[in-house]
Amino acid sequence: MDLGQIIWLFFLFSAIEPLIKQRLLESSRQRLLGRIERNRRSRVILLVHRQETMSLLGFPLMRYIDINDAEEVLRACELTDPEVPLDIVLHTPGGLVLAATQIARAVRGHKGKVTVFVPHYAMSGGTLIALAADEIVMSPHAVLGPVDPQLGQYPAASLLKAVAKKPVAEVDDQTLVMADVAEKAIAQVRASVSELLSRSQSAEKAEQLAELLSAGTWTHDYPITVEEAQRLGLKVRSDMPPEFLMLMSLFPQPVRRHPSVEYLPGPRHAEPAEKRSP
Repeated sequence: MDLGQIIWLFFLFSAIEPLIKQRLLESSRQRLLGRIERNRRSRVILLVHRQETMSLLGFPLMRYIDINDAEEVLRACELTDPEVPLDIVLHTPGGLVLAATQIARAVRGHKGKVTVFVPHYAMSGGTLIALAADEIVMSPHAVLGPVDPQLGQYPAASLLKAVAKKPVAEVDDQTLVMADVAEKAIAQVRASVSELLSRSQSAEKAEQLAELLSAGTWTHDYPITVEEAQRLGLKVRSDMPPEFLMLMSLFPQPVRRHPSVEYLPGPRHAEPAEKRSP
């Protein structure tokens, strides 16, 4: 075999190696999904958004909840017997309100028990979906987020407050129009959240939480921890089954030249005092 053939084989292997790795990852996920479904006797649906990289140019692409996601989740719900429990794994920064609301309403309308698992974070639209479940299971340091609507780069609640501080005559027409849209957006999200929470909360508590989460109480990226979610009255617990964390390990970020986090794989247990080195 001459040098030219070796170089050609090298480039051929380099081209197909990512495809082989992707297929192996998909196969591993499917096997683990099947095992979880058999053990829990449920339908498991994953909604996982990682930062992805364009295959040729290497630019990072942020993914979020979109209409395609809504179509897939709705299809999965329709293919599931109403009596079969739903286990939904969320790992997302949020996304389109329309898509997230469609998914959340499908979740709320399912007859069987619905459990949402949040291994790391489910912000904005992800939280909206989680609120429709019977209960939310979070890792001890996982977070949810507020669901207040955003109009472009501006929080709807902040637009309303800014306009309210000035006489109408001093506010330009475009800002007044945006403030009108902001008011409608907040009212719509508040009503949706109240409707979704009616599955797990009393009507009074659902209204209270809907107001708190949609009215701009915090900044949009404010992290709602397990403890705070429980104080608010959400049906949240923190006993995350290890198999759901294993699922997340099968959704790796794009490979970087130098990893930013590194550790020896596998659990690490404390050693008895007498066995420790001096």
